[in-house]
Order: sequence, then structure tokens, then C-alpha cells
Amino acid sequence: MAKTCFYEILEVERSVSAGDLKKSYRKKAMQHHPDRNLDDAESEAKFKEVSEAYEILKDEQKRAAYDQYGHAAFENGGPGGMGGGMGGGFDSSFSDIFEDLFGMGGGSRGGRSSGPSRGADLRYNLTITLEDAFTGKQEKITIPTTVSCDDCDGSGAEAGSKPETCNSCGGIGKVRTQQGFFTVERTCPRCQGQGMVISNPCGECHGAGSKQKNKSLSVKIPPGVEDGTRIRLQGEGESGARNGPSGDLYIFISIEYHPIFQRDGATIFCNVPIALTAAALGGDINVPTVNGKKAKVKINAGNQTGKQYRLRGKGMPILHSQQFGDMVIQTTVETPVNMTKKQKELLRAFADECGDNVSPESSGFFDKVKELWDDLTD
Repeated sequence: MAKTCFYEILEVERSVSAGDLKKSYRKKAMQHHPDRNLDDAESEAKFKEVSEAYEILKDEQKRAAYDQYGHAAFENGGPGGMGGGMGGGFDSSFSDIFEDLFGMGGGSRGGRSSGPSRGADLRYNLTITLEDAFTGKQEKITIPTTVSCDDCDGSGAEAGSKPETCNSCGGIGKVRTQQGFFTVERTCPRCQGQGMVISNPCGECHGAGSKQKNKSLSVKIPPGVEDGTRIRLQGEGESGARNGPSGDLYIFISIEYHPIFQRDGATIFCNVPIALTAAALGGDINVPTVNGKKAKVKINAGNQTGKQYRLRGKGMPILHSQQFGDMVIQTTVETPVNMTKKQKELLRAFADECGDNVSPESSGFFDKVKELWDDLTD
């Protein structure tokens, strides 16, 4: 009886990509899996058929031979030169398929390495003021972390002894059991996947090779750091297992809200209220800057609310540079309040003396409104 085409079994085109081939295989393998179809001989046969088809087509060389010679490439040392059926025997190849389906092999069947492993990275959130971001600073922090045990030098074994290779898994950290035509791989229960066992654990760290400790560090905050800046301290994370390298420490910078200044990159913005008389007559005013000093700003006569003045080089330092951004002053004209009777009389007299030339925008606005109302009433 002629065998069904492998592409038809998996319901894919001959031009199918490796990714789509795998998706189709997973779907059909789950559909016909024996655990989902107990005592169903037809499903079991279909499952084996699907697995055989995928085993051939997932391998580029086998797929090329199949495309050229068909099933004959794998029968009795056929013209494809792929003799020996499915290679290392059905049990071996089916184990590979099972691992590929359920992610138990990860492409490496040599087991878990029992050598040194890198420690975990740590994160520390540091909040600073805008003034600190301007000048930069040296900040001292304390972080809880794990450090290598001094008594056992990180090995976890008592002085004079050392970890031994696990005799249950042979040092690979995993054990396999055969269940019918399934090969199941799991973490070694004796060494917990480490590949090594400690018969005489260190009395200080109890075999862990590391211990908890608060570590103090000095962090250099460079001038010009922005909110969200990340500073990496290499090797200041948790210690690695079995004398492995330490992880890194990442400092994430947050900048506090400032009641006077707003920041956008290297530019500083400041809203400055000015008196009505200063806005009308013009003159010089002093404004604060981020470095704690004052800067003189010349206000133009007839200044309106929203008018901006730019102070070159009075903003934030640009990170890792000798340059500075600008400071932008935005003025708000303040209306007089709590006036005395005499002040009100003087202001009324001033208003009586004013013509359209004094407040051109206001006069022009109401002229347009009057024209609009006249058009509506016509």
C-alpha cells in the first residue's frame, strides 16, 4: 500500500516555511495525542504518522531528499542516500519530536551545566532634586543583595571538602525515564538540577555559597542627568552561583517636582509674574536660575502676558558635555489688587486719558464684536 505524502499528512504546501510547518505539526500532534485519545488505535497510528512526517520535513537535508525521491529516499538505503529508515531508530527520533513539541529539550540535550552561573541583576530607584541634576553629586546608597560566602569561598562546601558530581544524573542536572514510546526528561530530584551535591555544607551559608548582606555603595551622578536616566554599575548585582560572575546594578534616576522651574531636556522654563506698571513702562527685573544665582532680564515696554525672553546658556548642562541649554522666561502681567481709594482714582483718570492707541488689541476686538452685532440686527 502506497504511503501518504508527508505534506498531505501535515496539510501544508511544499513551499511551506519551517515556522508554518512546525505550527501545523503542533496542531495535529495535539489533536491525535494518545493522552487525549485513550484506547484509540486510529489516533495513535495517526499520531505516529504525523510525527514521522514532521521528523523528515523539519530537517533540511532529509526534506531535500524527500522532495527529490519521495519515500524511496528512506527505504532500504534508497537513492537519496538516507538509508536506515528514520536514522537513530523510532524511539530516538520520537523522543526528539516529543521534546520539540513540549519544549523539553531546548535544542540542547547535554543537560544543565553544573559550572558557574552569573548572578542576577539588581535595580535601585534613586530620586534626586533638580539642583542635584544640575550640579551632579556623589550619592551613597545601601542595597540588600547576596554576596559570595567568605568561609567557603562561594563553593557551598565546608573547608577541606568540595561539591561532588551527582551520581543520579551524572552531573548533567536532568534524568530521563522511558514510558512506552515516550522519553520524559525532568530535573534531577537529588541535586535539584545543579549537577553537583554537597555532602558537607558550609556552616556559614548552609551550602548556598552566598549569603544576604546590605552593601553600601557610592554612586556618581553626572551633571545633566534627566528623569529616567539609567546608570549601570558592573558587577555590583547579586553574586553568581558556584563562584560565577556577579550581576550588574542598575540605578534608575527620578527627578523631584520643582515649584519654580520646569524642564524639557536641557531647556529650563520659568513663569515670572510682573507688575502692570513694569509691563507698561518696561525695565529690568531679576529672575532666579537653577544654579542658585540671579539673572537680569530687560522687559520691553508694553509687555503682554505670554511674552517670552530667552537667556542663553542659563539652562541645564548637557550630559557628558561642557555646554548648557537655555532658560526661557515667560511673563504673566499681574492685575493690581487691594488698591487704595487714591490709587483707584488715579487709575480711572489714567483710563480716561487712554485712547485706542494705548490698548489697540482690546479696542480692535470690541470693534469687531460691534460689527458682528450690527450684521445680526440688520
